[in-house]
Amino acid sequence: MKKKVLSTILCIAMMASMLIGCTTESPASNDSGDEGGDSKTGGKKIGITIQNYENAYWAGVMSKLDKILKDEGYEATIVGCEENSGKQIEQIENFITSGCDLIMVHPNDADAVEEVCGRAMKEGIKVMCWDNPMENTTANWVLDNTELGKEIGKTAAAFINEHYTADKKAEVCVIGKPDTQVLLERQNGIEAGLKENCQDNYEIVATIDGVVNNEVQSKAETVLQAHPDCKVWVGVGAGAMIGSNTALLAKYGGEGKIPEDCGVITTDVTSEQLDALQSGKTAVRAIVGFEGSNTDTAQACFEMFKRILDGEEFSGDAKNVFRPLSEINMDNIEEIQSGM
Repeated sequence: MKKKVLSTILCIAMMASMLIGCTTESPASNDSGDEGGDSKTGGKKIGITIQNYENAYWAGVMSKLDKILKDEGYEATIVGCEENSGKQIEQIENFITSGCDLIMVHPNDADAVEEVCGRAMKEGIKVMCWDNPMENTTANWVLDNTELGKEIGKTAAAFINEHYTADKKAEVCVIGKPDTQVLLERQNGIEAGLKENCQDNYEIVATIDGVVNNEVQSKAETVLQAHPDCKVWVGVGAGAMIGSNTALLAKYGGEGKIPEDCGVITTDVTSEQLDALQSGKTAVRAIVGFEGSNTDTAQACFEMFKRILDGEEFSGDAKNVFRPLSEINMDNIEEIQSGM
């Protein structure tokens, strides 16, 4: 009898222990997700669609952003639309259906995604645009692309003024992307910056378009066949720099053989750009950057996400949050390299 009683008590104790074990994990999980609480256990769901994942700059920044979001406890999906607005609209629709708390769009065509972003907002989803001052968004994280272009042009003009004169003009190639509004603004800014800061010592002999390395390299090689003395290259992004630099290295026989009066000046910040600048053996002469490294930019973007998700009010002029510009030079390049 005693054995039966003892057996019954042990069974009850075991069952109680099992029940306690089954119920402690769930409330802890719910507290972190529902209450907000610690930012590392926020549990928010974020959908991100960008123009092109083949672009070295975007690939680098998104890799760091993805890591930050996951480390902080967010569920993140990052996709590229391959510069296809129809595909990007479908991606945003999928984010709406999946119940995202925040959608970030880097639009291939801002006008094309206005309507679907408006639908997302009607569903109670926060929307952030990277690059364009859109209407149907909670906030826009933007650059003044005309001013950025002017800064690139001004930096290139300093290089031209150092090496060229009115009697020996620099032959310049401008690398843009006119079918993307913000990059067209940037390209126009570059040309304005050259005009404002050069001393009648340059001539734009060619204009090409492209943001992907291989595409730019191929077009740059064609330009060099028609204009073998074209030595100054300015452009709207990392692909413009890497592609044209590769073409110039091939033309002149590799690293260490680039003439002093040959230079590439663009924007964006990628490891390949920084390596080329730091080596001093290629045509890369200067980079006009943003926050700094990939990690710096990703962290700044994440801070914008938190501000939006925490309910900060963005209205009127405050809806467009402008990003700072920064010069990358030999004084700060090692610090920036460490965050790539």
